[in-house]
Amino acid sequence: MKRWAWLTATLYFVILAALTVPVILLAFAPKVSTAEAVRVYSTWPYWVGLGVMFVSQLALLSVPVRVASRRPVSRRSLWPTILAGGLMMAGLAAGAVYSIYELIVSEHGNGSWIAWVALGLGLLSWIIWTWIFARMSRLENASDTISRLCRRLFKGSILELLIAVPTHIVARSRDYCCAGFMTFLGLTMGAAVMLFSFGPAVFFLFAERWRRLHPEGGGSAGGTQENTV
Repeated sequence: MKRWAWLTATLYFVILAALTVPVILLAFAPKVSTAEAVRVYSTWPYWVGLGVMFVSQLALLSVPVRVASRRPVSRRSLWPTILAGGLMMAGLAAGAVYSIYELIVSEHGNGSWIAWVALGLGLLSWIIWTWIFARMSRLENASDTISRLCRRLFKGSILELLIAVPTHIVARSRDYCCAGFMTFLGLTMGAAVMLFSFGPAVFFLFAERWRRLHPEGGGSAGGTQENTV
């Protein structure tokens, strides 16, 4: 089952990388060229961001791997998934702050302080949502916890996009340097987390397909979980 988790996370990574240039062109057309958009691949913060998303996707899938393999899920083994879910919620909060800031402020000016505000609210959101997801894990079995966590991430991404999309349209209509950059961060975060929330569902599709192709090993790919949470 671990190889299917790696395949799912790798597929997520490839999709994000493949969509990068088209999304940049769509968000900043007609003021950005394809060559300018491609330059993002040469920047290290971009790859660090993708690396964090990749590792977080693997962490989110750690519990589904145990469930699919019919291995006991201890409370300790839930923490990577809980922390990954909280981190994604923090990213959505930071993206929303950036989007609202650019909507209110007509020009960035000396707005370096907003980065610290977004970071602080993101960390606070991470703590709060980690606590919420941890509490959920104590009240429900592992499968239900993952399902509810992914639903919260999906709904959160939709809410964040409802903020980022209109603010980006407004920001792009203004005439100042880097107009729409902060709202673009909100757009990308919302879209990335939305795709992120589908990770467990994609993994179980791979696992179910494997079980059907290898019925002699089906007992290790499906079935009910021995819940020790």
